[in-house]
Amino acid sequence: MSELHLISHHLCPYVQRAVIVLDEKNIPHRRTYIDLADKPAWFAALSPLGRVPVLQAEGAVVFESQVIAEYLDEITPGSLHPSDPLSKARHRSWIEFGSETLNAIGALYNAKTAENFEEKRLALRDKFSRMEGEIEGPYFAGETFHMIDGVWGTIFRYLDVFDQIGDFGLTRDLPKTNAWRARVSNRPSVTQAAPEGYPGRLLQFLAARDAYMARMAQHAA
Repeated sequence: MSELHLISHHLCPYVQRAVIVLDEKNIPHRRTYIDLADKPAWFAALSPLGRVPVLQAEGAVVFESQVIAEYLDEITPGSLHPSDPLSKARHRSWIEFGSETLNAIGALYNAKTAENFEEKRLALRDKFSRMEGEIEGPYFAGETFHMIDGVWGTIFRYLDVFDQIGDFGLTRDLPKTNAWRARVSNRPSVTQAAPEGYPGRLLQFLAARDAYMARMAQHAA
């Protein structure tokens, strides 16, 4: 396998999807972190969408996190998806729901007022509530770790930092979700997917925003 080069940003949860697959499947690669607020000219020329992750492989450029994750899974033995086509399609569907949940997380930490924050908190809470009935446990679909578990591990990582700021009740009274979160969060590939210092970086990022959560984050930072 030729060298794989993953271009990343320290806080991007989508990059972590690819990193988890790289780790789970023991794929050699090198990784470069860039500042998205000051993108290098070489990256702007490389990335059609101007965002991370981007994977360079065999002289080609692959972009969009789930496309990268699927490619990495396909070029290595075994699969992080179930073998049954319908089960695989279902997992991919709930991975997409995970992307929508990340959007809801962004809406929460960007909310400007207390009223807007509460509206976005309830909307995010609804995402976790909807997921509760889909979880088999201890992982999403039983004893086997799949790609979907890694995707949701990047979501739960936000909650670890949110818990330092306040009790937002996002997974309160959701026992399957909380058990899944604990199991996934202890998976080495998930633990190691974020770069060193990630919690502090995220806390500083949240505290620096012009948003309602920022004031709470400033006390926790």
